[in-house]
Amino acid sequence: MSESEPIVVSFRDVHKRFGDKIVLDGVNLEVRRNEMLVVLGGSGTGKSVLLKHISGLVRPDSGGVVVLGWGVSHRDEEELVELRRKVSYIFQQGALFDSLSVGENIAFPLREHATLSEDEITARVAELLTRVGLAGIENLEPSALSGGMRKRVALARGLALEPEVILYDEPTAGLDPLTGLAITHLIKEIDTTTTATSLVVTHDLAAAKEFGGRAAFLHEGKFAFMGTLDEAATLDGLVGNFVRAGGVHARD
Repeated sequence: MSESEPIVVSFRDVHKRFGDKIVLDGVNLEVRRNEMLVVLGGSGTGKSVLLKHISGLVRPDSGGVVVLGWGVSHRDEEELVELRRKVSYIFQQGALFDSLSVGENIAFPLREHATLSEDEITARVAELLTRVGLAGIENLEPSALSGGMRKRVALARGLALEPEVILYDEPTAGLDPLTGLAITHLIKEIDTTTTATSLVVTHDLAAAKEFGGRAAFLHEGKFAFMGTLDEAATLDGLVGNFVRAGGVHARD
């Protein structure tokens, strides 16, 4: 990612509250094409709410969100359908349809939004499952999958329409360390082999360090830090303590 790349996600003075709770309190952010940004912060600080603003699942109370040149904040649901073809949201629990097989889950966005024949859809599903290391499980039900497999199937479905922006909400949550590392490597491979812009919300500092690049720390509704984890580890106070507690320490 270079400074010459266009900005594909932009927040301008975004405010959001739920009842009396202020979640976002004047957030400003720019993310460029082909960048991976890791969003860190304590539980309940609004990280997932931030992602949901990008896909229009949540609207700001004030301020503006622009994604791929679209002003998202005031679009109606019909207009947002076109944007969501280009923005893939990988939910924390995978959000698979339990009534559909693995293959049907991955085929769902292709049937909804692509003009492919059934043979082409079948081939695309097989290709995507192979990419995430699960070749040949099209006929399994989601209930038969482990947590790590569900995450991989969700990734395969999220890649089906070749999105320009990928939003990952706690992709390693609930996984054992080895499975979490495998998912981390898979996300990094996706990032390096596509031109998609990725935003990753995570508490997993080992994964964040593996991803590299920029990290942003959300605290009290604003970004308290923006930079590398190595830079964050040199700081005093909340940000430095947070990343050091997660095993990231300043280099000598």
